[in-house]
Amino acid sequence: MYRLILSDAGVCASDGFFADGISAGLKAENAKDMAFIYSDTECVVASVFTTNKMLAAPIKHFKNKGDFKTNFILINSKNANAMTGIKGLDDIYEILSTCGDDKVNPLMSSTGVIGVRLPKEKIINGIKLFDTTQKNPHSAAKAIMTTDSYSKECAFRVELDDGSCFNIGAMAKGAGMINPAMATMLCFITTDADVSKSDMQEALDKSVKTTFNAISVDGDTSTNDTVILLSNAKSGTYEKQAFEEALTKVMHFLALEMARDGEGATKLVTYNVTGAKDDKEAEIIAKALSDSLLVKTALYGEDPNWGRIASTVGASGVEACEEKLKISFDDVCVYDKGKVFFDEAMEARAATVMTHAKFSISCDLGIADGAFKAYGCDLGYEYVKINADYRT
Repeated sequence: MYRLILSDAGVCASDGFFADGISAGLKAENAKDMAFIYSDTECVVASVFTTNKMLAAPIKHFKNKGDFKTNFILINSKNANAMTGIKGLDDIYEILSTCGDDKVNPLMSSTGVIGVRLPKEKIINGIKLFDTTQKNPHSAAKAIMTTDSYSKECAFRVELDDGSCFNIGAMAKGAGMINPAMATMLCFITTDADVSKSDMQEALDKSVKTTFNAISVDGDTSTNDTVILLSNAKSGTYEKQAFEEALTKVMHFLALEMARDGEGATKLVTYNVTGAKDDKEAEIIAKALSDSLLVKTALYGEDPNWGRIASTVGASGVEACEEKLKISFDDVCVYDKGKVFFDEAMEARAATVMTHAKFSISCDLGIADGAFKAYGCDLGYEYVKINADYRT
């Protein structure tokens, strides 16, 4: 019916989209710190934002616009423009007024330190360096990084059986202050699929639940968390199931990259909860496990302390009991319905699993069919070091 073909073109994978990153002097050592995404035709927009009540100015600016189309997003790192009041909004309007007449309803997105006004002059001068004929998605992806150790991109070409095709591509940043509800993360997705705004929003809301809303690095929800999906419809092609699958694959890949790149992280862990009363209760447990500091520090120490897993399940407030619970590290079962298999040999096997860069912790509650997967990472000394010095 359709085929998904991986592409390395990021946010420029779709026809008519351009992107690049430049240095405006916001970061030290001439590092890239500003990026743009531009479409040569207007785009329909879908979005999801943070649930934090302290909304950053760029999100307020977006929400104030109502229903609109755009063809330009300006992104800066190093400064979140959050908790800056009406002056933070005024700064956005002033900056975007300098973008040029070919920019329709331009948007701005920011990430970095909270509570500091934007360096307007540097940003306005940086805009003058933009060349919207450039397709440099990797440069743009690097420019939006903060504490990320690497850039995050994904794209697919979707080929339908009738020979028609469309594309979808994205870039994202996020490594700390990640507790998506929605999870500091930004994600920008572009497509040339001829998709309606309602279908875009429906697909985005659906995909967020099992991707960005299923990861945790440190249990903190940012003021700036943003996912924006743009479609310029230039392919003239659309197939709903194919679009939804491609969008979910893009978002899932980027979500796992954020968890894997958690500040100072050495492990990417999948928390696979099954047998819960319902999917919602499974989700509560999975997210409690991915948020738990005691679990995270045990991961860092490669200590298969299954008691912390059981305790977190029990403290989550959902239906659970020790006579039905089963806990495994990958395929190593350490506890099963009241029976403890954690002898010296089994502990060694479980500890070996925890030396891997990726592994799963599974909890079967044995109650009903509820299931959910959440994703997280360990927490070690480097996380403390990064965040103790974040503003310097």
